[in-house]
Amino acid sequence: MLPDRDAAEEAARELGERFGTEEQARILREALAGEDDAEDAQWLVLLADEDDRLDPAALDDFAAEYEGWREEP
Repeated sequence: MLPDRDAAEEAARELGERFGTEEQARILREALAGEDDAEDAQWLVLLADEDDRLDPAALDDFAAEYEGWREEP
C-alpha cells in the first residue's frame, strides 16, 4: 500500500524494471472503511507472483522506499 497515486504509478513502473517482471503491475485505489474523504484512500500496486519468483524481503525493502508496505492475499 502506498500513500498516493503518483507514488503508486512510479512504483509500478520501477517494479518491472528492478525485478524483471513480465506482467505489468496494476494500481488500484482502496478507500479506508468508513472514510468518505478521498485523502484517506490508500493506493495498491498489484502484482501476481504465482511462481514465487520474487523475494519477499526485497519486495518489503522496495515498498519501504515508497513509504508503503507489502501485503499478501
